Amino acid sequence: MVNHSLNIHELEAFLQTQSSATKIYIGGDSEKIKSHGEWYADYATVVVVHIDGCKGCKIFGEVVRERVYDQKKNKPSLRLMTEVYKISEMYLRVAHLLERFDVQIHLDLNGKKIHASNEVVSQAIGYIKGVCNIQPQIKPDAFSASYAADRYKEVLNFQTTPPSADNLKGYKKVAA
Repeated sequence: MVNHSLNIHELEAFLQTQSSATKIYIGGDSEKIKSHGEWYADYATVVVVHIDGCKGCKIFGEVVRERVYDQKKNKPSLRLMTEVYKISEMYLRVAHLLERFDVQIHLDLNGKKIHASNEVVSQAIGYIKGVCNIQPQIKPDAFSASYAADRYKEVLNFQTTPPSADNLKGYKKVAA
């Protein structure tokens, strides 16, 4: 599973059944992968619908693989800003569906200087504020990026790949 697109019609239909107490969180994450000697990133972008703001969630999203051009491994600025661009693009595509909901944007960036993502925090926040008119959340308050988007690709792979010993590693066997 390399590319998976957001089904905007499915998202729209689900949102029409929700109360205005429902909260929406939009976030993204990326994973750097080497394929055929070249570096790529799988960008996962999600819309988390938190039902009534206090019940369970339903996650909609997409995954796209693109070439990575960062020159330094410990300075992933281009890849991280591409995450930010993809999150803003997702927001702009679905904004017309979200007018009656409380919406947050979550960035998978850490404000602490010891983390490489700290280098793009200011420009990422400014970009989201300018393009989306929303003050974004960063770690540790960016759970839709840190948890939902981080695992979205893995969940899609699990749904589309028949269970085997390899893709079940780390999962506990549950007795029926």
